[in-house]
This record gives sequence, C-alpha cells and structure tokens, in this order.
Amino acid sequence: MDLLLIFLIIFIPIIAQIKINGAYKKYSKVDNSMNITGKDVARMILDKNDLQNITIGQIGGNLTDHYDPSKKNINLSQGIYSDKSVASVAVAAHEVGHAIQDKENYGFLRMRTALVPIVNITSGIASYFVFFGFLFEALNLFYIGIALLLVGLLFQLVTLPVEFDASRRGIIELKKCGLVSTTDEVGTKKVLKAAALTYVAGFLAMALQIIRLILINRNNN
Repeated sequence: MDLLLIFLIIFIPIIAQIKINGAYKKYSKVDNSMNITGKDVARMILDKNDLQNITIGQIGGNLTDHYDPSKKNINLSQGIYSDKSVASVAVAAHEVGHAIQDKENYGFLRMRTALVPIVNITSGIASYFVFFGFLFEALNLFYIGIALLLVGLLFQLVTLPVEFDASRRGIIELKKCGLVSTTDEVGTKKVLKAAALTYVAGFLAMALQIIRLILINRNNN
C-alpha cells in the first residue's frame, strides 16, 4: 500500500505536468485567427467588462501568469504577454476570468484570498510538527502537523472551483468579444483543461500524502 501511495504521489503531478506542457507547447506554435497578443486579449476583455482599473504587467518565467487581487494587476509571462498564439489567448482570458471573479465578489476567490496568509504560515511549519511527532513518538505534535497540512489541502480544494470557473468565464468572454474562432476554440479549451488538471493533480497528491502519513503513524503505534 505504501509503495502504491508513493507511486501515485510522484506520478500524478508528473502526468499532469506533461499534459499541460504538451498542450501549451503545441498551441503556443499555432497563431490565433485574430492575430492578437495575450496582452491585447486581456485588455479588450477587461475594458468590455468596465475593468479599466486593472493593469496588465509582464513577468519572467514560463506559465507564471496570475492575477493579483490586492494590486488589481494581471501578470502575464513573456510567452503569453507578447505572443499571438492560441495558447497566449487561452491563458490571458483565464487570468481575466479571475479579475471578473474579483469584480463580482466570487465566493471561492474571496475564500482562497483569505486563506493565502494562513497557508503561507502553516505550509512552512507543518512538516516540522509531523517530523518531530514521528521522532519523539508524540501523537499531539503529529496530529497538529496533520491539521496544518489539512489547511493547505483546504486551500487546494477551494482553488479548484476558482480555476475551473475562471476558465469558463474566459471562454465565454472570448466568444462575447469575438476574439476566438471555431478552430481556435478547440485549442483554447484543450490548453485550459490541461492547466486545470495540474490543480486537480496537486490536490490529489497532497491528499494521498496526508493519508500515507496517517497510515505510517498508525503502523508505528
């Protein structure tokens, strides 16, 4: 059972990453029919939704794109910001979906935003409680560690509807603004589905890791 859990914990995220990398690589080489950049797409959709206050910036890295609700800023990686590919349109529209969620006070986004500072603390100390709980056979420390890990798991669970909904909104806005052709729509959806899979994989891997720790602890007691 332990070997099976280790296998799943390792390979579920790897498979998801291969999926997103494959979809992104494929559609980053396919120009979109509108011949517009990711930045242009984001700006058009934002303006269409009366979100002129949202700024669009460029950041380093690959697929590091994100929306910052505290600064009202959409950060697009270089490959998304300036490229005119189907992938850049998909990712840019997805990030605008988060900005629209923010405007509409989408509940799960509010919950995730509120959990961020808490998770930043719990994720840093959870492993220490688990480790010392094992080391000193202290059940109290161990289960405190598990509780802290569960906070992180809750964060990942809340993230799922946030990400799926942002993709849904992105597709809707692309259609409303006439920024995606029928041909482009197929690739756009594939990129967004692959990206969503990484969040599902992250949640499953963390859940399995927590289950594994609990089983190991029970076997040792």
